[in-house]
Amino acid sequence: MASITYDKACCVYPGAEKLAVDSLDLDIEDGEFIVLVGPSGSGKSTALRMLAGLEEIDSGAIHIGGNSMVGVAPKDRDIAMVFQNYALYPNKTVGENMGFALKMRGVPADERKAKVAEAAKLLDLTDFLDRKPAKLSGGQRQRVAMGRAIVREPQVFCMDEPLSNLDAKLRVQTRTQIAALQRRLGTTTVYVTHDQVEAMTMGDRVAVLKNGVLQQFSTPTELYDRPRNAFVAGFIGSPSMNLFTAPVTDGAVGIGNASVDLDAESQAALRKSGVSSVTVGIRPEHLALADDGDSGIDADVALLEELGSETYVYASLVDDSIRNLDGDPMTVVIRSADRAPAKRGDGIRLRQADRAVHLFHPETGERLN
Repeated sequence: MASITYDKACCVYPGAEKLAVDSLDLDIEDGEFIVLVGPSGSGKSTALRMLAGLEEIDSGAIHIGGNSMVGVAPKDRDIAMVFQNYALYPNKTVGENMGFALKMRGVPADERKAKVAEAAKLLDLTDFLDRKPAKLSGGQRQRVAMGRAIVREPQVFCMDEPLSNLDAKLRVQTRTQIAALQRRLGTTTVYVTHDQVEAMTMGDRVAVLKNGVLQQFSTPTELYDRPRNAFVAGFIGSPSMNLFTAPVTDGAVGIGNASVDLDAESQAALRKSGVSSVTVGIRPEHLALADDGDSGIDADVALLEELGSETYVYASLVDDSIRNLDGDPMTVVIRSADRAPAKRGDGIRLRQADRAVHLFHPETGERLN
């Protein structure tokens, strides 16, 4: 086990105009489970491959356990990789797959067998040690790939979207198993995913990347409650935060004939910023359907997503001067505890359930309050 430090680490691919990873700074503590998350092309897999030695560090440095990895071959970094496609040998049994790396290192057969048996017990694979990968389910194959990494007892686990090939139910089951297993082993783990729900439920801390640049590195709760910029606000959360641009008047944000209620801190931040318009962010759970006769924001129901325990209402604002960040007419999402709180096509009125409002600069996207 070891700590990991990315010190202004950069990577650029030949012929590319932009850095794939741009001056990445991360301090990862010994035993932490860290998730790198971002959209396609954000540089998360490249950052992981730089750690593993599969991509060259063009500038800056990466340290593992206090030792610089610049120029160190992948085989000498004491890192175990778990890939998206399992990468199992089809002609070998589960036990042979799990113990193959140890065999290549010259570990005696008895010791190999004991380590494989111990890992198989951890992963509920004891009954499958004599099977070939073709006779296993997707989830079982992924556990074999995990077992192959575990028996090596590395300093660091590197996991590159290991659940992408699993169905939705199995993904939920397997991600809880991986998170619980990592906490039991205490091995420093860097996990890459494009799924922000995976990131939020698995990581001790989460690094959000965009275009190779780190946007925020915080706990899941901090990312959700206080996103550093509009990108993080829109990326973290499912459904994502409602983000729109609205005019500022006398320290308040107006939407047609209604206004967004702000606490004293947010009002002061608006006055200090001096902006004439602002990017407003409101989570779906912080909006509600107003009762008849109450004031609020007029909207038309476009779609309902009924999930049993809750309903998500997608509604288009009547005031088409309010636009989302792409400049299109705004559709907001409201989370309701009621089943079928409205019908598609209904005119509704929205109110704030509380004052949990996020304000961002309309040009830079940086947080104001």
